[in-house]
Amino acid sequence: MADRLVDQVEFTADGITLAGDLRVPEGEGPHPALVFTGPLTGVKEQVAGLYAARLAEAGYVTLAFDHRNFGRSGGTPRHHEDPQGKLGDLRAAVSYLRGLPEVDGERVGAVGVCLGAGYALRFAAFDPRVKAFVGIAGAYNNPYAMRSGMTEEGYQEALASFTEVLERQDRGGDAEYFPAVAVFGEAAMQGEEPFAYYGTERSASPSWKNTITRTSIRELITVDNMMGADFLSPKPGLIVHGVVDGFCSPEGAEEAYKRMDEPKKLVWLDARLHIDLYDTEPYVTQAVEATAAFLAEHL
Repeated sequence: MADRLVDQVEFTADGITLAGDLRVPEGEGPHPALVFTGPLTGVKEQVAGLYAARLAEAGYVTLAFDHRNFGRSGGTPRHHEDPQGKLGDLRAAVSYLRGLPEVDGERVGAVGVCLGAGYALRFAAFDPRVKAFVGIAGAYNNPYAMRSGMTEEGYQEALASFTEVLERQDRGGDAEYFPAVAVFGEAAMQGEEPFAYYGTERSASPSWKNTITRTSIRELITVDNMMGADFLSPKPGLIVHGVVDGFCSPEGAEEAYKRMDEPKKLVWLDARLHIDLYDTEPYVTQAVEATAAFLAEHL
């Protein structure tokens, strides 16, 4: 039902044109609305779009879109992770939604999956227009955890290597790239699991490219999205996570939950792979049902 209701839309953020998929549920509105943000390098036809379609079926106007520099949206350098830009994109997406006659502008929530969960958390915490937050299989990045996982020496070495790249770019060099996923060798997401999703027909989208700027990783190890948990209150927050997750740690999800104040809920799913919550049943349905039930109470 939701797919036949998709409208391809455009809106602007900081002068950059962003491409989105808008889904409006059947029935008389105005309806509550949800804005979606998904995994690193992800585009709207992949994970964010799947959850947007499923939650449109539950009665929400949903907007999944390509962040700046990715997919069909504008922005340069291409395929570059821009944390502040992503927050600006989410702000503009909510502005767009609130201008639609089908939307109840006082009932807008933010839903993030994987890396997007951290952005959705930080965004929801500081935008009073957003009334609820949901994070699914979330990465709640913060520099302290990154440094701890890499050791102090490793963290400083990583910063130095990325700064060298940025210095070359500052002096007129082109942006430098490497693969987004690879089973072996250098990549932003290395190993069989991310490749099983992004490197196969499983996630096929003509607008997704297996590339990302090298300096995107610097953004990931320096951004603090976990801080959103400290400022979300009094807004309600839901965290849905797999009990085993080798890419977005359950410990990080638990920390985000503990740092949030009530009203809040943490739902553990018996998933064993991070990408189980991308497109695999019964986990997607379980996550959608938990989200719909939480939002029915709080949004």
